[in-house]
Amino acid sequence: MTKKLYKLMNWADVEGIVYAEEDDPHRLLGPHVRGMNTMIQFFYPGAVSAVIVIGKNRYAMELADEEGYFAALVPKAEKTDCYTVEVRMQDGQIKEVCDPYCFGPVITKKDTEKFNHGIHYNVYDILGAHPMKINGISGVHFAVWAPNAMRVSVVGDFNGWDGRFHQMRRLWDSGIFELFIPCANVGDNYKYEIKLKGGKTFLKADPYGNQAQLRPNTASVVADLSKFKWSDENWLADRKNFKPEKEAMSVYEVYLGSFARGEDGSYVNYRELAPKIISYVKEMGYTHIELMPVMEHPLDASWGYQVIGYYAPTSRYGSPEDFMFFMNEMHKHGIGVILDWVPAHFPKDEQGLATFDGTCLYEHADWRQGCHPHWGTLIYNYGRPEVKNYLIANALFWINVFHADGIRMDAVASMLYLDYGKNEGEWIPNIYGGKENLEAIEFLKHLNSVIHKQKDGVITIAEESTAWPKVTEPVEKDGLGFDLKWNMGWMNDFTGYMHLDPYFRGQHHGELTFSMIYAYSEKFMLVLSHDEVVHGKSSMIGKMPGEIPDKFKNLRAAYGFMMAHPGKKLLFMGQDIAEFDEWNENRSVEWELLQYDQHKQMQEYVKKLNSMYREYPALYAEDNDPEGFEWINNISANENVIVFLRKTAKDKDTLLVVCNFANEKRTDYKIGVPYPGKYKEILNSDARKFGGENDINVRAIASKEEECDGREDSIRIKMPALSMQIFSYTPFTAKEKAEIERLKEEERQRKLEQEKLEQAKAAETEARKLADEAKEQAKRAQEEAKEALKRAMEEAKYAEELEKEARELEEEALKRKQESEKVKEEAKFL
Repeated sequence: MTKKLYKLMNWADVEGIVYAEEDDPHRLLGPHVRGMNTMIQFFYPGAVSAVIVIGKNRYAMELADEEGYFAALVPKAEKTDCYTVEVRMQDGQIKEVCDPYCFGPVITKKDTEKFNHGIHYNVYDILGAHPMKINGISGVHFAVWAPNAMRVSVVGDFNGWDGRFHQMRRLWDSGIFELFIPCANVGDNYKYEIKLKGGKTFLKADPYGNQAQLRPNTASVVADLSKFKWSDENWLADRKNFKPEKEAMSVYEVYLGSFARGEDGSYVNYRELAPKIISYVKEMGYTHIELMPVMEHPLDASWGYQVIGYYAPTSRYGSPEDFMFFMNEMHKHGIGVILDWVPAHFPKDEQGLATFDGTCLYEHADWRQGCHPHWGTLIYNYGRPEVKNYLIANALFWINVFHADGIRMDAVASMLYLDYGKNEGEWIPNIYGGKENLEAIEFLKHLNSVIHKQKDGVITIAEESTAWPKVTEPVEKDGLGFDLKWNMGWMNDFTGYMHLDPYFRGQHHGELTFSMIYAYSEKFMLVLSHDEVVHGKSSMIGKMPGEIPDKFKNLRAAYGFMMAHPGKKLLFMGQDIAEFDEWNENRSVEWELLQYDQHKQMQEYVKKLNSMYREYPALYAEDNDPEGFEWINNISANENVIVFLRKTAKDKDTLLVVCNFANEKRTDYKIGVPYPGKYKEILNSDARKFGGENDINVRAIASKEEECDGREDSIRIKMPALSMQIFSYTPFTAKEKAEIERLKEEERQRKLEQEKLEQAKAAETEARKLADEAKEQAKRAQEEAKEALKRAMEEAKYAEELEKEARELEEEALKRKQESEKVKEEAKFL
């Protein structure tokens, strides 16, 4: 080596490069002006000679270290922003490489400042691996956040996975390392090799990588997301006006791995899945699909809820471009796509985020804050700006890059509470001594604010299973800012109620009606999701009581009630055809069941429900307004019957909903109605075409002025057992009203004439009664007179006899007196 070149060398720093312990290799490697010359240093392990090629000029480099470290001086006038180096390897092989260290930084100071403050919302454009051209040279720019690493290298197919080749540059104090590698190409596998102080070295997949190897391999893959040509601009334009609270939303929840499988049981590509799902969703009338997590994950059995590659669609079903095709096709056919997203926790797999740079970078260092006991996963440190930025930008990534229409956030409750799933001593209170996770709350508000600020019609949905207040209130009103919340309370109560034998349901009537007590505390989505048909919970048809026919009746009634209840709707795949088996991620939906009438009829019933749901605004337009719902009868617990109205501001839109959850049909059942008019049965779950007994109300039923359920008017209907019925309302026409008034007048006249006739009859009856009474009285008087005369005659006769007897006695007494006097006279003479 020439003396001049030798003196320009910083041998201590050269050693740092050779031993791969340098965090700013550009400080030495690449071109640097030295006086009238440009000094170029180059490191290529295994090379024995090197020649710089600048245009037609060639400059031999001197070997500074036998490990493959070279240096040379070239004229300052030479253009050194883009040159190649011709190297000869120990085996004699000649390679021409473009020096990655001749390029300046791609990431700016402003970028790093925004990232370190947690507000670089499109940071995914600068971190990760991005194919690009610099100075006309094609390559890939790599960048990663690893602030506590001593050195970070990119290793991959392009450098034999040797961390000495492509050591990255630390950008200021941002913690970000970057490097542009000309020899890297789309499709290359790569990882980051991280070296810590003390010499420990390990590999990590790219947290911002856009593609990953198919498991069990764990490397990231260079992908180009700019090539796909989107054609869903009309959908995106229309979506800006989407208001979830006023729109119909019937969501079909899908796990791509088991919607369909190949003949050999293999996964199906996104491009093949797209037409299959479109055909089915359009046929069934769903408005949206919700995809269980499509972000890259190592474990099939996690269903995607333990994510490693947050910025990469899982390679199980194809490439990122394939997934873009999938999304584009959905939109072209008018189907919205909601993505399940997991910001609550991440797995401990060694290639992932756990202890990413040798420290707890994405998670908390204290296990009481950083570990989730239920799932054996790690909890994000939401108080670290760069971690918040990682997650917020990730949600925006799926919205902006893959055109997602909504983000459903998994396990929000576990984020909100520091003690979620933990025992005493396993958690740390917040600064106020409470159990609320203040940092997670701020993160959720921040995230929802940023998403809604875009004003592009994208919605956010919370799976929040507690009574946390104001989940769907705007952030400006101290809410969390979600558009919708899964109604887990309704789901638990209702499935519990339906599981009961109808004989016992009356004792649990409150579980059927309680949801309306809190229905307007949040903006809800009613869900019968994958969580309800796994782990021994049974499929939806399996939850229903009774023999097979009764199970189908119950399920039809249940789905009908769900569709009529306030709230947006979500149903998991396979449940609309009444799969008996629980869901299993290792098999396809049991489409073969559709060859059997009962399952095909159930599918037709759900199709009809979706069709009616979209057709009648009363079923969705006022979900969040108490004026959109009204009980008619919620107290018939012994009958297992409920009756209610769904309404809009227009009376003619009113729907009357009747549910009979008893295994007993009722005829001539009287129901109060809100308005006089005609009520036409537009849905009956017992219709023959749905597998029922066809106990239906064929003709429209005119209301009558007969009080019932506190209403002045009522109708009488046939009510099948275990059924749900919907009646539309039509006001009487003027002609019908006139006819009704005419009939009423005729009825009034008839009643009046009837009353007169009845009064005349009553008067005649009364007169006859009085005459009869007079005759009876006269008869009684005559008899009494006869009796009195008889008594008088008898008394006169008796008096006469007494008088005669008295005369006789008097005569006898006179006679005796005379005899006595005679005796006395005779005695005198004696």
